Amino acid sequence: MIRPELLSQLLRQKEQLQIDLSIQRDTHVFTDLLIRALIDQSTDLEDSFAQLELQFLSLASRVCKEDEYTCSKKWQLITEQLPKLLEYMHLDAQAFFNSDPAARSIDEIVMSYPGFYALLVYRLAHQIQKANFPLLPRLMTEYAHWQTGVDIHPGAIIGHSTFIDHATGVVIGETAEIGNNVRIYQGVTIGALFVDKDLRGIKRHPTIEDDVTIYANATILGGKTIVGKKAIIGANTWITSSVPPNTKVYHSPEIATKS
Repeated sequence: MIRPELLSQLLRQKEQLQIDLSIQRDTHVFTDLLIRALIDQSTDLEDSFAQLELQFLSLASRVCKEDEYTCSKKWQLITEQLPKLLEYMHLDAQAFFNSDPAARSIDEIVMSYPGFYALLVYRLAHQIQKANFPLLPRLMTEYAHWQTGVDIHPGAIIGHSTFIDHATGVVIGETAEIGNNVRIYQGVTIGALFVDKDLRGIKRHPTIEDDVTIYANATILGGKTIVGKKAIIGANTWITSSVPPNTKVYHSPEIATKS
């Protein structure tokens, strides 16, 4: 049995945090149901959206600080964007199929590719972020992060036909802007040069223009860094300044062999 003095200390610390972990759990349930509603042929769309609205309003009552009417109206704003989001989802799936010689079907990509799943959850979370709804979008992308190893902030802007191959270890920061037809491989970081709380609200992550390829473990940093159209960033490179369009940047390792 726990000692009364220790119990009292723990209770005081717990009361300071005021954390409701049911919000995290319910967000995971909401995310799973939303994905099934949108892509699973056997899931009834109308019934699912009735459940989703109830779940959203329940979450809103716990995290949304605006008045109840304003919080509830955000659901309508979010749902109106879903057809466009599904269009992007189809374009992403096709980009995966076109880019990966190992891909045998769209079904395989949708159901088994971690990069596709992380992108899908990001796109859903991004719409909720744009509706200025608190906490929920970040919990959604962190849910995908735990499952895939892909860390995409819901505030990032990512164009259509995106391909994230193998995916594990990819990091895309809050103010990153990524164009259309961009290919990203495992271990890529699109991040900030340094972390400082005073930089909140300032663009601190790179801009990646259309048709760029970024190979494994490349690191691209800084809000002023722009990677131009059709550039190729080689594996293991470290980029902190802009790269012109149609440029190839690569790291040349020194390899010593014994005779």
